[in-house]
Amino acid sequence: MAPAPIRSGDGKKYKLKDLKALGHQLLSSRAHINNLPLLLTFVTPSSPPQHVLESVLSLQSFFTPFIPDLPPPPSASSSLKGETQKDPELIYRTWLRSKFDEFVRSLIDIVASSEAEDTLKEIVFDTIMEFVKLGKGGSFQSAIYHRLIHSIVNMPADIDLLLELLSSKYFKYIDICYFTYISLEKLIQKLEPKVSTGNIGDGDGRHPRASSEHSIHRVHRIMSHIPPLGCKDNISDSEMWSGSELNAKETSGLSKADGKQLKSEKNANVLSAAKIAKKIKLKFTKAWLSFLRLPLPLDVYKEVLVNLHQAVIPYLSNPIMLCDFLTRSYDIGGVVSVLALSSLFILMTQHGLEYPNFYEKLYALLQPSIFMAKHRAKFLELLDSCLKSHLLPAYLAAAFAKKLSRMALSVPPSGALMIIALIHNLLRRHPSINCLVHKEDGDTAANEQAKVEKDIPGSEKDDSSDVSKKLGFDHFRDEEVNPIKANAMRSSLWEIDSLRHHYCPPVSRFVLSLENDLTVRAKTTEINVKDFSSGSYATIFGDEMRRRVKQVPLAFYKATPSSLFSESDFPGWTFQYENGEEKNIVNDNSGCGTTTDIIPEEQNELSAKRQRVECSS
Repeated sequence: MAPAPIRSGDGKKYKLKDLKALGHQLLSSRAHINNLPLLLTFVTPSSPPQHVLESVLSLQSFFTPFIPDLPPPPSASSSLKGETQKDPELIYRTWLRSKFDEFVRSLIDIVASSEAEDTLKEIVFDTIMEFVKLGKGGSFQSAIYHRLIHSIVNMPADIDLLLELLSSKYFKYIDICYFTYISLEKLIQKLEPKVSTGNIGDGDGRHPRASSEHSIHRVHRIMSHIPPLGCKDNISDSEMWSGSELNAKETSGLSKADGKQLKSEKNANVLSAAKIAKKIKLKFTKAWLSFLRLPLPLDVYKEVLVNLHQAVIPYLSNPIMLCDFLTRSYDIGGVVSVLALSSLFILMTQHGLEYPNFYEKLYALLQPSIFMAKHRAKFLELLDSCLKSHLLPAYLAAAFAKKLSRMALSVPPSGALMIIALIHNLLRRHPSINCLVHKEDGDTAANEQAKVEKDIPGSEKDDSSDVSKKLGFDHFRDEEVNPIKANAMRSSLWEIDSLRHHYCPPVSRFVLSLENDLTVRAKTTEINVKDFSSGSYATIFGDEMRRRVKQVPLAFYKATPSSLFSESDFPGWTFQYENGEEKNIVNDNSGCGTTTDIIPEEQNELSAKRQRVECSS
């Protein structure tokens, strides 16, 4: 079925065959140059795809030979204004330049439109990239490419198709990646707020407007799709999108002099590619640092922190420039601090960053909710890595061990397994905290440790209190966020001992690994925390189902039990329900039974005495 004819700007109806005839006339003779503006009227998002495609193919074939000879835009050179009035050929080429710019704008409008079909968008996008390739006599036309990237960032339609095209076809060329970073940096500078932007990381407390937030999401998606090319020294011109590549057919009919000249031009292209490869790291750094100055939305902020240590830091010219952004993110607390820990740890261990309050902030992050967070596996692995240093003070290692053991009472079984593994490694790395494993009131080890604690800065004593002298009093301050003031060295890991009777069998079995003498390093090895970091109820249940058990505990009853506990378990007590309320009947030796409501434990002894007195009377 043939497409219906459409009207042009002059009101005349044109069929598809008419557009083909107009294109052939335009390509055949300069006398039909008036067909050019007529074909441009059909290059719109609202035109039928067949008419748009036919017009685009004709106009692309017409403009391609003229692109190297087109003059610069009139605004770019004021000296041409007087010459255009004298030279008719220059007037003609200037007019062609204006029509070419109009054609490029129409193509970009189609790419950014939500009305155009995906197939048409792909063809139009490839046409724009061909003009980018041939824009300046074979060199990269950055002006057209910048307009294209600007349109992608601000277009209301979805950009998944365009990102897929860029990733699959064009981001493998180093010059396209290079100019993409330049274009994004220019766009980011327009998005930056007018307030002080001297420090990176100012965006953690501001809320961007809706339009800026939309553009920030788009910029981040484009930057995330660019592959990390790094800095390559040996790059051929085939990796340059705008580099002219010669083959045997092109050089077969040329003289030796012309061949040498073309060969030298080819070598110049190779050198330009290597030069771009050296500069791309600088452009990569500028683009990312400018982006991190923006008031990032929370979802983008988290995604950046997740990928920063792998996709950004290894390719920066100077990674230490991220210290302000990461330290501010680390100070926010919660999940943002957890996500910033990976990158901050890399800067501290590989790039010499000094962060005095690092362990205090890390200690404050230890909360039971960490063991149910999405990124708990990576955080716990980094926590184990941060505590590996043998230069770690004893009071600091004890504070982390005690804090972890206290959390073992409230975390899921998978978290308890992780805590046991972490404490195992801490006791093996730091023999000076083995006093926490077994400590009794009045023993010599505790007294000696109390003397050592006098040298700890900021530590506080509470021996003056009568409560602290009671048997079984724990000196550890669980709510204290400063590990120096937590008094962990005066406590013990009694929480770990309570895990012997944990309801989950893997926990009670695994805690037995702490009974070994961990001070003998030759006989023990560190536990790989990664094996337990991703545990859950499902993994524990699966391991127990696959575990072969030799002896199975059995429960045998001669009669079906009617209650959870029998009366023989509680001599003198019987349990029954009256009107939906549970009543306790106390039977004493005098045969008098008294029915009472359930009473608190602290009043249990007093109430029992009162009941016996009333019964005896």
